[in-house]
Order: sequence, then C-alpha cells, then structure tokens
Amino acid sequence: MAVLNQTITAVSGLEAGHHTDLEHATGCTVFLCRQGAVGGVDVRGGSPGTRETDLLRPVHRVDQVHAVVLSGGSAFGLDAASGVVSYLESQGIGFRVGPATVPIVSSTILFDLGLISADVRPGPEEGRSACLAASSSPMTEGSVGAGTGATVAKLGGADRAVKGGIGTAAVTLSTGQTVAAAVAVNAVGGIWDYTDGTVLAGPRQSGGGFDDPVAMLIEGRSRAPEGPVNTTIGLVATDAQLSKEDVNYLARLSHDGLALSIRPCHTVRDGDTMFAVATGTNQSPADLTALGAAAVEVTAQAVLRGVREATGLGGIPSVGELAAAQQR
Repeated sequence: MAVLNQTITAVSGLEAGHHTDLEHATGCTVFLCRQGAVGGVDVRGGSPGTRETDLLRPVHRVDQVHAVVLSGGSAFGLDAASGVVSYLESQGIGFRVGPATVPIVSSTILFDLGLISADVRPGPEEGRSACLAASSSPMTEGSVGAGTGATVAKLGGADRAVKGGIGTAAVTLSTGQTVAAAVAVNAVGGIWDYTDGTVLAGPRQSGGGFDDPVAMLIEGRSRAPEGPVNTTIGLVATDAQLSKEDVNYLARLSHDGLALSIRPCHTVRDGDTMFAVATGTNQSPADLTALGAAAVEVTAQAVLRGVREATGLGGIPSVGELAAAQQR
C-alpha cells in the first residue's frame, strides 16, 4: 500500500532535498520547481538574510522561480544557492536569455553557527548535494537539512534551549487543491501547541518543565543570546493556479501560522522569512480565502512537527528526549 504523502512534496511539481552535516550541526534544504512556479515572499523578522527576494514582489517583472533554498550557516549559507543555480543550469532549467539559461533561485538563512562549529557552513557543493537528493517522495523531518543545527526557546540563555528542526505539513481542500508548508524552526521564542494552548518547548527549568518566555521578557528575566542568532524560515506551496499578487498574499498570511505556534514571534533577534510558490498544476477555480486559511494551518503544523521530530545535538536536547527523561 502506498504511503500517503502529507509533506510539502504532496504539491505536484515540487521536489525537496536535504544536505545534512551532523558533525558540524548545519545543513541546507532545497525545493525544486523544475517547470517553474509563481513565487512570492514576505519578510517579517528584524534580522533577515536573503537572496533574490525583491524580484518576487508583485511590482517586479520576474514571476517564476525555479528553486527555493533554506540554509543554515548565517550569511555564509547564502552561498548554497550558487550550487543550486549551477545545478539547474546544467539541467537546462531557467529563463532563456540570449545564449544563456538563467535559473531563478531565492534563498534565506538561519543562524546555527557555534552549536558545534562556527567554521563549517553550507556552500555551493552542499547546495548541489541537496539538489541531487531532491525528489517528490515524502520529505524527511527533524534535525536534517536547514533544521540540522536549529534550536528554539533561547530567552533563558543558550544553555536552556531546546532542539529545533525542520517540519512539514499538507492539507487537501475540497476542490482537490493541495496547500503545504515546510518550516525550519530556529526561534529565540518558545513553541506553543496552538491546538490546546500548552507550551511545547520553552526555556528548560532545572527540575523539568519549561518557563514561559513571554512572561520572562515582561518580567525582565530574559537572558537571550546577544545579536541575531536565531530565525525561522520556510516555504508554503500550492498546486493552485495563482497570480503573483495571490502568491505574495499567501506568503504574508503564512506568518500568521508562525505567530500561532511561536511566542514571541518576529522579534528583532529573528529574521523570519516565508516564501510561497504556486505550481499551477491544478487548474480548478481557486478560492483564495480557503487557500489562505490552509496556508496558516499547515505553517503552524509544520512548526510543531519540526520541533517534535527533532533529535538532540550539540548538547541541546529535543522535546522527545526531555519527555522520555521525565518518564524514567
């Protein structure tokens, strides 16, 4: 019996691949749109690191993207996109401009330097490796790809953080159109299960359990690491046929999904960035309200899955490991 794909690759026309470096706690994730897809973006965090985002905005001419890259490595990790550009060019994928084929590859990064190593970051070879691993099979989640070195709940200091990761979720509307998201969760804030209001991951207490990071801020008890050492990044995708304006609308709405599950969200210490793509393989009439509601839901679910599926690394435990320790 075939396994039901409930990840972002359930969107027809999209492939996903990871490069994972557990030894150095970093990696990158690529989403390939070999036939091209209408792209959009929305940046909300105060400390973003991005490449090829302006061209995705509605006022600009280019309306197709061929890949989106999420990477660790802080600003150094933007180099991973160069390997993706090279790979796509070798496959003849991109805009034909005179004698050249020019792939459009947008990317964004999170800060994972120093969890184990600050000297090794994803670059062109790692980006190409992720392309070679890309497929339409269900996407692997947890401490892989761009989520390898991700951590969350750092308002009590890095030594009380919890392991983050990359998660994904998908939903199919009554029209048959699919909406999905993949999110690499590396927030300074804590993670809330928005379905019941409980803290999934907060600054760890010495006797077990989590502190409320919002209360810590309000009460002046925060010990957050200095500088922009965080950031949650992701992609929401659909097979609906949409305009560039519509896709940018989905990118904007997807941030509501981040805010449902991350508190505090969009801080000056985060560079939260969400891309959106529409592959257009399902030509049923699109209900943008339904697509938007689904984009919020799958983004919030992807955040929770990224943290729940993570495994401990660099001395930072996962919520699964913490729960198992409490039961002993």
